[in-house]
Amino acid sequence: MCQSLYESCSQCPRACGAARSTGSRGACGESGELRAAAACLHFGEEPLLTVYGGSGTIFFTGCTLRCAFCQNYQISQQGMGTAFPQDTFTSVCLKLQDAGAENINLVTGSHHIPLIAACIRAAKAAGVHIPFAWNSSAYESVEMLELLRGLVDIWLPDLKTLNPLMSKELFGAADYPSVAKRAIRWMLEASSMQLENVPGNGGPREKMLSGTIIRHLFLPGRMGDTTMVLDWLKSHADGKACISLMSQYTPVPFQGSEAERAARTQSLSAFQNRLVSTSEDMELRHLIESYEFEYLFYQDLSDDASWLPDFGRTQPFSNALARPVWHWSSGFIS
Repeated sequence: MCQSLYESCSQCPRACGAARSTGSRGACGESGELRAAAACLHFGEEPLLTVYGGSGTIFFTGCTLRCAFCQNYQISQQGMGTAFPQDTFTSVCLKLQDAGAENINLVTGSHHIPLIAACIRAAKAAGVHIPFAWNSSAYESVEMLELLRGLVDIWLPDLKTLNPLMSKELFGAADYPSVAKRAIRWMLEASSMQLENVPGNGGPREKMLSGTIIRHLFLPGRMGDTTMVLDWLKSHADGKACISLMSQYTPVPFQGSEAERAARTQSLSAFQNRLVSTSEDMELRHLIESYEFEYLFYQDLSDDASWLPDFGRTQPFSNALARPVWHWSSGFIS
């Protein structure tokens, strides 16, 4: 079954029809070979995920959605990474677990769901017992997500926008709003919320064992788009998921060809490509408080851009943000 899904690919909503099983690359930029760029203990996720030990994060190469502002563009759009076969996947998961990871956080794997589902089964059989988390743009089909039912415990979808004009300009996907809403509804049904208190230095902290955290990144100057997203979340996800409203938008110093930079600049003109202002932060805080979500995270405003990753480095993040255990250029890191 796994190979047949790569023959004329329709895994993601783009249904590009690429013969990925014979080496052709799909709209995601990838063939039938699973590739990854880095794995680390990540301390920059929501507190329910990082708790004390950090989130054991694996960053896959390629992406079904080509966001013009993607901070991970080196791996999502420029192909940085190396082959990541099933035995390596299992070894990385075990190393993360042994290092104290609270979960295994699978980032941007929507274009390789069949292979990743098989990898999760193998890892569990080898002794990985911590929860698996699926960290995605939500631009994925319910039919493919069904392959992850019972394997993934925690869902971490973005709900980037419900404005099809914005999604067409920024992602090249006018259907993103309808696709993402359907995927998120499925995730809410697939895993109910389960939290536990974990003892440790400084007192107990809450840890997510299963459930959904829905993320939305505010784009500067687009308050109306964020209001549209929050309205939908209040109606469909309140009490069923944690809402994570992010104000960390940071312009990325992109590298690439002249044509690539020009296309990106054109797409980014759809909004104000700048840091979030203090007045916008205050307005966002008043807005989110008015919804009275049952469970909510909101980031503190910061103008620090040092958190932006560089996957060309063995340590892609700042030392405070992550502890690397594997990198595409060097393998395992002792």
